[in-house]
Amino acid sequence: MPDETPAPGQIERWIRSSATIIAPVTALSALLFYFGYVSARSQFEYFGVDVDTIGLGTQDYIMRSPQPLLAPLLVLTLVGAGAFALHTATRRRIATAAASVLRVARGLSIAGLALLGAGVILLVIYAQVRDWALYNLVTPLLIALGAALTAYGSRVRHLAGDALHDTEPAQAQRSLLARRTSSTLIYVLVAVGIFWMTATVAEWTGRGLAQYQAQNLGRLPSVILDTKERLYLRSPGIEETVLPESQGQTFHYRYRRLRLLIHGGDRMFLVPDTWSASNSTLIVALDGSVRVQFQFQNRRP
Repeated sequence: MPDETPAPGQIERWIRSSATIIAPVTALSALLFYFGYVSARSQFEYFGVDVDTIGLGTQDYIMRSPQPLLAPLLVLTLVGAGAFALHTATRRRIATAAASVLRVARGLSIAGLALLGAGVILLVIYAQVRDWALYNLVTPLLIALGAALTAYGSRVRHLAGDALHDTEPAQAQRSLLARRTSSTLIYVLVAVGIFWMTATVAEWTGRGLAQYQAQNLGRLPSVILDTKERLYLRSPGIEETVLPESQGQTFHYRYRRLRLLIHGGDRMFLVPDTWSASNSTLIVALDGSVRVQFQFQNRRP
């Protein structure tokens, strides 16, 4: 029988191939988890619930991430397509008018440095402007856009200088290590800015979803809750009924006009079906101490 044991070199190639697939998938899963978590935390915080008490798993947060990521991904795709088209047009322009392109590139670098400086100033004065509603969007936008314009302006200046055979002395003297270091730092700034903006959008998306749910509580599943003891709920609008005594009856109180906000682990999180600033979220453990009924929500067939 022929020996089918893989050669050592083949095993190493399999390991390297698997690593090239697993590493990006792991990084992508971590990003999806984070943005899903940020969105869910903002959403349930609106109802007074700490998302960590719900007991959602990694898959739950990943499943929640597409909604907050949809708008940022569309914007980044459009911006990337526009940047690619602009760069193609710029390269064509360099061949015929390198001098004018060089002036535009210098202007881009100056504008990028100005935007980057404005973002850094906002970081420095955070204590004074942290209550500004748009701070967490404008600051990373200025940093990312400023860094991108600075990098692109430098790149175009380099191309135009080559076309004119007139490389600037400062550029000629810079070492390869210095250029790579500056490029790396700029890419890090752009990545951090995009990450910060996306996290802000995810947080706003979660809060927006919570506000939409609060305006449309009637769309959440309707719950009838039977308990053994009186709950003394303080939220207005909840109907409490004392159940008639009967042999073997262990549940004595019934509560109506409750809606299921979310279910996590062995607990349900219930809210009144009418929004009020004085409402509270009821946490119900599904351990036999309560009896739960879900009412039909559909129209008559």
